[in-house]
Amino acid sequence: MEKLLSLIPENSRLKILKILRNSKVSIKIKKKRLTKHGDFSIKPNGTSLITINISSNPYRFLITLIHELAHFRVYNLYSYRVKPHGLEWKSIYREIFESFLSTDIFPEPICSLLAQHMINPKASTDRDFKLAMALREYDSPNQHITIYHLKEGNQFALDNGRIFTKIKKRRKLFECIERDTGKTYLFNPQSEVRPIKN
Repeated sequence: MEKLLSLIPENSRLKILKILRNSKVSIKIKKKRLTKHGDFSIKPNGTSLITINISSNPYRFLITLIHELAHFRVYNLYSYRVKPHGLEWKSIYREIFESFLSTDIFPEPICSLLAQHMINPKASTDRDFKLAMALREYDSPNQHITIYHLKEGNQFALDNGRIFTKIKKRRKLFECIERDTGKTYLFNPQSEVRPIKN
């Protein structure tokens, strides 16, 4: 529990403790996963488990924790009879989040962007471009930038070594060509990559 509390904003800790005291759910902190920030599952023995990626960004970690706690509550009320991010989840997510939506916990502009996000929350904050970019300001510095910040024609590498060239924007995603294969791929604007000097 100490580890978990150390990863969220100080002013949110008592509120989270109160929720967790009344929730029969295990929480495990995982290494960073590329495809998700966290998840909720029911184990074969019937116990509830939340996993969350470790993060130096306390605001992202707290949002993910509340997101998964909403899944836990939805499961307890409806089992698997409703959509994972349907109306029931959105309602419970908003209800839990209400007491956390304060500038005592989230700095501006994150607090205002979260208030807008909560009107109709998406399955992931990554799908809310302005909020995702505001949260990124509190991530640890690294050698990565987002594809959004690259210019057309710039090259970039993924952590697995594959190299691409950013071509153009297609609605919400960016079209990029892989150097070795010539194949075209679409990337989310917030995808983190290593820029390569041309």
